[in-house]
Amino acid sequence: MWTYEAMDYYVKENLKETRYIHTLGVVKTAIALAKLNGASEEKAKIAALLHDAAKNMKIDEQVKILENNNIELDDVTKNSPQILHGLVAGILARDIMEVTDSEILSAIACHTTGKDNMSLLDKIIYISDYIEPNRNYNGVEELRELTFKDLNAGLLKGIDNTIMYVIKLGQLVHPLTIEARNYLILESQGNV
Repeated sequence: MWTYEAMDYYVKENLKETRYIHTLGVVKTAIALAKLNGASEEKAKIAALLHDAAKNMKIDEQVKILENNNIELDDVTKNSPQILHGLVAGILARDIMEVTDSEILSAIACHTTGKDNMSLLDKIIYISDYIEPNRNYNGVEELRELTFKDLNAGLLKGIDNTIMYVIKLGQLVHPLTIEARNYLILESQGNV
């Protein structure tokens, strides 16, 4: 696996400056949430750094990488290409930066949609992306507070906000996001 410094250099060279600054905010937030929730701070740091590694790559290049890795795109993803970068970033982390840790790769890959039965690291990266210090939207402060009190409650609120936002835009809600939400609710009720 590449050194953290080498990964950081790659990310900085391949992202727009504003996206790189966002990434550093995600790293900071993910480390804090990992520490608070008993997750590996090192894994959180790496997954957060690499989560948007493909964000500024052209969509057709992302699709090509997914095709080359035999990943078929469902209709929702085809119509929402802005969510491809998580899957592609996971592939870049694995194939270029030699990251072999499946937990890190999963957290990178699912940070845009979530999924059912998310690991602690999956949850941390998903919500860190949403609440990092450079994010500025109505309700972000309350969501940060909630997340730092109760990771699952913050994650559920973040997913709910995302779903409502996507619906308001008249766009498709990814089935994995619905699965993530439903699983969190079932988990909170002790039904999984």
